[in-house]
Amino acid sequence: MTSSQLLDICDRFSGKKVSIVGDLMLDEYTWGSVDRISPEAPVVVVKVTEDSHRAGGAGNVAANVAELGGVARIVGFVGNDQAGEKLTSKLESRGVDTSLLVRSDSRPTITKTRVIAHGQQVVRVDREERKSFCSDFNNQLITNLKSVWEDSDVVVVSDYGKGVWNKQLFEAFQELSKNSNSEKDFKTVIDPKPKQTSFYRGAWIMTPNRKEAEEISGMVIEDRESAIEAGQKIIEDIQVQKVLVTLGAKGMVLVDREQGCLGAIDTVAQKVFDVSGAGDTVCATLALGIACEEDALSAARLANIAAGVVVGEVGTVAVTSEKLRAAIASRQFFN
Repeated sequence: MTSSQLLDICDRFSGKKVSIVGDLMLDEYTWGSVDRISPEAPVVVVKVTEDSHRAGGAGNVAANVAELGGVARIVGFVGNDQAGEKLTSKLESRGVDTSLLVRSDSRPTITKTRVIAHGQQVVRVDREERKSFCSDFNNQLITNLKSVWEDSDVVVVSDYGKGVWNKQLFEAFQELSKNSNSEKDFKTVIDPKPKQTSFYRGAWIMTPNRKEAEEISGMVIEDRESAIEAGQKIIEDIQVQKVLVTLGAKGMVLVDREQGCLGAIDTVAQKVFDVSGAGDTVCATLALGIACEEDALSAARLANIAAGVVVGEVGTVAVTSEKLRAAIASRQFFN
């Protein structure tokens, strides 16, 4: 596929409506330097130079969609707390529609704090609550999902296993799929959590990474051939149409229910500093390509290039249209 063909797809991202359903989180970063060991314990002392905040989880998928020119709307929850305000503000500054977020007084915003020194993560601190959502909360999420369903080109499920994508929301999703008044072939992209696979049946495409694909299929993935076999087993077991297995330095493989392996894609990443959020970028770019009515393999090629951009930066970042286009233009031809 030529670079001009890929750039043409990017041109058509503008205005495509992608609704993201899933677990949002605030990614906090404390940046600093290390020059001594603590006298209190055998741990390093980080001298803080900067703090920053970014949208993580489903929020990062939405941020990527918006930065690439799409119309991003997000269904999920944040707490009525300072972290929720920061997260909502970050999303809105990128143009993400946050009007369908459910705000909770009893459940805090999921927050991951990473301490980074000299470009390396020293420690991560997670703040979250794992109790199940109450029925009123689920009903509000379902109502919000219904409100965007018919008006979306693609729906992305960004499932981090934090509670938003649950049995009740899946059942509503199934009912919407069955009773859709739309004449279009509606497509869903699932970024999966292995323990939640019973909630993905009937999806159009799943995007597990190597570890997730191994857990879901029960197989060991050593190379592309075994990744293809794992993808085929996932399709058979979960009854999805396609599986895109991401393999890090070994690229990606795309498997289809009827046609088998549609293709293997080599990685384009030149430098890998941090893989945090790369899966979110893959989902967002893949969804936009599908929204443009491109075939899954072409959309996956674009997603692969986008992921190659973000892994070259430290922390959770969203790929911009400018950076994606520059990465495409830097190469003359893509197989």
